[in-house]
Amino acid sequence: MHRSPIQHCRQCGAPVVYRIPDDGDTKPRAICTACATVHYENPLNVVGTVPAWGEDGAQVLLCLRNIEPRRGKWTLPAGFMELGETTAEGAHRETIEEAGASIELGPLFTLMNVSRVGQVHMYYRARLLSDQFNPGFETIEARLFTEDQIPWDEIAFRTVRETLECYFADRRRGAFGFHTIDIA
Repeated sequence: MHRSPIQHCRQCGAPVVYRIPDDGDTKPRAICTACATVHYENPLNVVGTVPAWGEDGAQVLLCLRNIEPRRGKWTLPAGFMELGETTAEGAHRETIEEAGASIELGPLFTLMNVSRVGQVHMYYRARLLSDQFNPGFETIEARLFTEDQIPWDEIAFRTVRETLECYFADRRRGAFGFHTIDIA
């Protein structure tokens, strides 16, 4: 995993050491040298949508990233889930923030474990209610693409590529499922 280790206690600010706690846990944890608080490091959730347009859902909305990582690459509207919101609320919020799109949220579509970076990505299907977009500062451009128009070599993240491939495969089959993918 590529996350920086915890160095100081979030409770009191003292240094931490990594060791297996004395409570029966089996993994090394950051433990405060002063107050003995055990700090758990858990995966971050990334939530987003596959916004489709048209009666047959032939077009999907992609956003051209205006921020790093992968500035200038195409992505589905998505981002980190905030505290106090559900995954669905986060996906809806990210779609508004990044694309300025009006949507009707559908079912959870893909769940991808990206354990090497400590993340879980979840994408919901969504129906666009308009083809007018008002992208936020994180997006250079928001645009609709059919499958054959998607700039596949310019997709920002593997989770986005996998989700798009599942979407168009399910669309061709005429039935949408739920997809769980582990990404090494």
